[in-house]
Amino acid sequence: MPVDPYILLLLGTVGLAALVPARGTTADVASGASTAAIAFLFFLYGARLSTREALDGLKHWRLHVTVLACTFLIFPLLGLAARGLVPVLLTNPLYQGLLFLTLVPSTIQSSIAFTSMARGNVPAAICAGSFSSLVGIVITPLLAAALLGNSGGGFSADSLLKIVLQLLVPFMAGQLLRRWIGTFVTRHKKVLGLVDRGSILLVVYTAFSEGMVQGIWHQVSPLRLGGLMIVEAVLLALMLALTWYGSKGLRFGREDRIAIQFAGSKKSLASGLPMASVLFGAHASLAVLPLMLFHQMQLMVCAVIAKRRSHDPEPEEVTAPDRAAASRTAVGTTTRSG
Repeated sequence: MPVDPYILLLLGTVGLAALVPARGTTADVASGASTAAIAFLFFLYGARLSTREALDGLKHWRLHVTVLACTFLIFPLLGLAARGLVPVLLTNPLYQGLLFLTLVPSTIQSSIAFTSMARGNVPAAICAGSFSSLVGIVITPLLAAALLGNSGGGFSADSLLKIVLQLLVPFMAGQLLRRWIGTFVTRHKKVLGLVDRGSILLVVYTAFSEGMVQGIWHQVSPLRLGGLMIVEAVLLALMLALTWYGSKGLRFGREDRIAIQFAGSKKSLASGLPMASVLFGAHASLAVLPLMLFHQMQLMVCAVIAKRRSHDPEPEEVTAPDRAAASRTAVGTTTRSG
């Protein structure tokens, strides 16, 4: 049951913002630095994403459509259904954060790691995560504008312009420059990974500082926080069950079902935090709280599931109908996993 050290850093940053929030000129400087950090993050995302690998993954289109449907259709529908829990378990601001959580793209790194641990289709997990991140840059802000409306801090033409300038333009610039800087980015991925995480910590500090100054944290009580965790546990359990048994119903093989389960049940903290900062402004701190909790929860639960899946019987022990389905759906992607 791993505790992500980065979550501890995020919590420490939240604590720092609570004790020493940025105010006045310091807040203006932090806000400007946060804006630049978000743009740089999405520039790096664009520079890292291999367009050729993504296009190669289209050979296994059924799997990727399934993951995208889980991420951007089923998740949001469950989020909308949770509206009935207000005000019994959730306050309206916490519900808005929960709904935003259901709109962000899937993870890449942890989906790959858990799929590999469980002996699943790793190339499919790589492509599925990349597709989700690419689609999410466009779909997540549009879904947020449609489903959250003015409750998310105001989605106006100015907000959409900020999304384009801070997210889409840097991402496209990274894609266009990838042929020249891709090797450098790959060679220095560890250092740039630290820059990534440091940038997100700055975004979190800025968002939570603004929340402290605005006094919005008085809206969250321990009882409401406990209610949020219960709701998120149920949400995660539903998605894990739907991705596993639903993919079986669609006649995917075991390796593909593992990739679908881990890629289709997760939400990206790295993508969601910067997006929330752009979309929610002063309300970003409450918006990202459900995502931070869900991120840690999904890591702990999926680590246990991946460990259990690693002890599953070998493919030859699978029933004949499942073996036939695996041979039909695994063409292209699974053959490259070796």
